Amino acid sequence: MTTQVATARFSVESVHSPDGTVISYRSVGSGGPALLVVPGALSVAEEFDGVAAELARHFTVHTIERRGRGASGPQGAGYGVDAECADIEAVRAATGARLVFAHSFGAFVTLESALRGSAFDGIALYEPGVSIDGSVPMGWAPEAERLLAQGKGAEAFLTFVRGINPDTSGKAPRWLLRIILRFVMKKPERLRKHALLGGAIREHAEAARLDNEYPKYAGLAAPVLLMVGKDETTTGAGRATVRLAEVFTTSELVRFPKLDHFGYEKDPAGVAGAVSTFLRGGGRPAAQ
Repeated sequence: MTTQVATARFSVESVHSPDGTVISYRSVGSGGPALLVVPGALSVAEEFDGVAAELARHFTVHTIERRGRGASGPQGAGYGVDAECADIEAVRAATGARLVFAHSFGAFVTLESALRGSAFDGIALYEPGVSIDGSVPMGWAPEAERLLAQGKGAEAFLTFVRGINPDTSGKAPRWLLRIILRFVMKKPERLRKHALLGGAIREHAEAARLDNEYPKYAGLAAPVLLMVGKDETTTGAGRATVRLAEVFTTSELVRFPKLDHFGYEKDPAGVAGAVSTFLRGGGRPAAQ
């Protein structure tokens, strides 16, 4: 945790999405242009406090607590990407945000929201969870759901970790991944991931359902910053990010060769710096 996170003052507010669901969001900073932050699957808004505090040097930052977690309402029986887009637009309209930074699945629904008319003047995305040629696989989901139904959250999460990236974590034996996960994640974080996994399955299913529809994003007018970590050739999210860069007429691809899919946690200042330079420069190349 950086010093700025420790001293930054976050406030929590909420809006109602069109279907009546309460959507909470965390705000920090004042005086700068409003910037919306959209977390990915298996994440809560508070996990973005580090990068939000860094972004707050130049923006008033509002991190959405996506439905199905925290103080926001449940995903709902009719859950789908349309609901996620409506949530984003509700918070965007309430805060006046015309800039956005999003991660993974949050980046996918941000693109969908922009396509549906959300008025963003600048879009920054870290390894978007857009499915291209099956880059969001779902073969692991039935087994994960079965294990969740049996109350085996840890084993279900292990199934997800192995299944979502078959070329990397998928090659590691389960016994080894158990040890690694206990080493890299503290117990409260692991338990939070287990609790969010059921919702994450539905989220991933929505991304997979729209597999190979990505050419439609070429119609977006706002400049787009795409950021990718060291696994651009070995993970679905990495490969999809590079492919997306070919679609946009106004875009920039920035590589972070020392960071993984969760670069915003490992180096919040570095990621925030690239985002700030791009968005403050009106869509010009981001410096590293």
